[in-house]
Amino acid sequence: MRTPRTLALLLLVLPLAAFAGIDAVAPKDSVSGLKAALNQGASRAVAQLGATDGFLGNPKVKIPLPPALRKADKALRMVGMGDQADELVVAMNRAAEAAVPEAKVLLVDAVKQMSLDDARQILTGGDDAATQYFRKVSYDKLQQRFLPIVKQKTDHAQLAKQYNELAGQAAQFGLVDSKDANVESYVTRKALDGLFLMIAEEERAIRRNPLGQSSKILRSVFGAL
Repeated sequence: MRTPRTLALLLLVLPLAAFAGIDAVAPKDSVSGLKAALNQGASRAVAQLGATDGFLGNPKVKIPLPPALRKADKALRMVGMGDQADELVVAMNRAAEAAVPEAKVLLVDAVKQMSLDDARQILTGGDDAATQYFRKVSYDKLQQRFLPIVKQKTDHAQLAKQYNELAGQAAQFGLVDSKDANVESYVTRKALDGLFLMIAEEERAIRRNPLGQSSKILRSVFGAL
């Protein structure tokens, strides 16, 4: 998979900041560069996952059957319901691919809301500091945006309706985890997990090899470090 230079503007500065110190960077310039990096990163992650097979064709984020159905997969196939199981897997992943583009506006809004203190914490934070920032400020809003889209897409799968009826009852007796009690909630959660996973992977890769991700924009913004 091609490694997008998603957070390069942010992350190339980290090894240099160790020598100059983050306080040596003009606050306006450092925040502007960071916001540009995060905007680019969010846009590319959304574009990648929101494309056809963005989830279905990527083993790292492909959404499998809910745990209860996964355990019963062999039995489903033995009674001739294998096609329905396969149909549901496709429907769930297509639903995630349809929902992810909704994330772009919310992630861009999260960048706009960033304070100087947020920027400092991301610049000096761990391997997934930027990812955790996105998760903290946007997760609930993303969940609300994703859920109706996912439901609309998965409602067409026959097995999804059957699962929702049975799993909803089973959850009342603790036989199915409540967060997996219906397909749309399960897919929404897995879609968000996939989105943040991809952002985190790129962030770690760039942090560990920042000089290999050099960019003209970064040099112009952080060249004085």
